[in-house]
Amino acid sequence: MIIIESLKTKYPGAIAWPFGDSAEMADELADLVIKGVKTATCCSLSSFKNEEESPTIGGYSIILNGKGDPVCVIRTIAMRIIRFCDVTDELAKKEGEGDLSLRYWKQGHKEFFQREGSYSDTMELVTEEFELVELL
Repeated sequence: MIIIESLKTKYPGAIAWPFGDSAEMADELADLVIKGVKTATCCSLSSFKNEEESPTIGGYSIILNGKGDPVCVIRTIAMRIIRFCDVTDELAKKEGEGDLSLRYWKQGHKEFFQREGSYSDTMELVTEEFELVELL
């Protein structure tokens, strides 16, 4: 896509990806980023290791909506590995989903990781905090 290639020129090394595992989830979570509610995300360590391109601290990501269109650019400002059972209220709130509670976060992410086939209460997650750089 020409727009994505243009953005990769503007943001060297940028990677492009949607949030979640469905078009609906990609739209919903991208909207939370655009509104400034979502400033963090996570994935299973196993999926992180298997990605062709992964976020890096200081790196840029072009966030795609459910149709694969770019909607914004974010910059990763922090990453760490944490077990699912050790996720904090603070991280759950930064993820910006539902009522922002840890309870809501755990239920939704348990279901997500079960669909992925990787759920365990002690599974390792790669967490990423980011800042919104540009709305598209």
